[in-house]
Amino acid sequence: MATSVAQVYDPSIWHISYWELTLRLVLALALGGLIGLERELGGHSAGFRTHILVCLGSAAIVLLSMYGFAEFSSDPNVRLDPARLAAQVISGIGFLGAGTILRTGITVSGLTTAASLWVVAAIGLTAGAGFYYGAAVLTFLVVVSLFVLNKLERKFSVTKRKRDLVLRVNKDSSSLSKVVTELHRFGIGINKIIVENEETEVTERAEMLIVRLQLKLGPSKRFEDVIVSLAAIEGVFGLEAGVDSL
Repeated sequence: MATSVAQVYDPSIWHISYWELTLRLVLALALGGLIGLERELGGHSAGFRTHILVCLGSAAIVLLSMYGFAEFSSDPNVRLDPARLAAQVISGIGFLGAGTILRTGITVSGLTTAASLWVVAAIGLTAGAGFYYGAAVLTFLVVVSLFVLNKLERKFSVTKRKRDLVLRVNKDSSSLSKVVTELHRFGIGINKIIVENEETEVTERAEMLIVRLQLKLGPSKRFEDVIVSLAAIEGVFGLEAGVDSL
């Protein structure tokens, strides 16, 4: 039995050429960069370079796990497990993804970016393991999801058209009515409005109101244009908008 096992065992499986190693790392760089480019163009916290580094790091770890301990492969007392280091990447990347998630009012942002970091790590592991076709198909599907499905989601999803808005307005002016008029001009509905007196010890700000709005955007309106228009209204001294959850 021992003889048959020795005949089947091939130590060359634990070795990789420099050309093959370089190819896998370059592929990880390219695939991670494609996804990072979409995040970068969208102005998200984790962009082009971050996704490249995550993908490269994941590929390097799986390469190390598979080929970094080749000198011990012939030792009968050592059992190599190529999946052990790679498995830690999936759990470890969660800490990096958590740093991209923010909450403003009822709006949670960064979830898609956190998910893209997680899937980029998976792409890096796939490319590093030499599963080129799987890595390429996975990258294609992710890019389609981020570019194409993002547009469909913005168009048809009701929740993605809701935004929080907090304003500081002069209590004695008609600023609040001007804000409401401007929102209606943009075709934006108001789901909820809460008006409070600002609690502050600063004398010049004592006559301010805090206005909290939950807005429903029209399907074709750019929220950035609305913010610029509201900020230009006389009597509006502060404006804080909930950010996009994508």
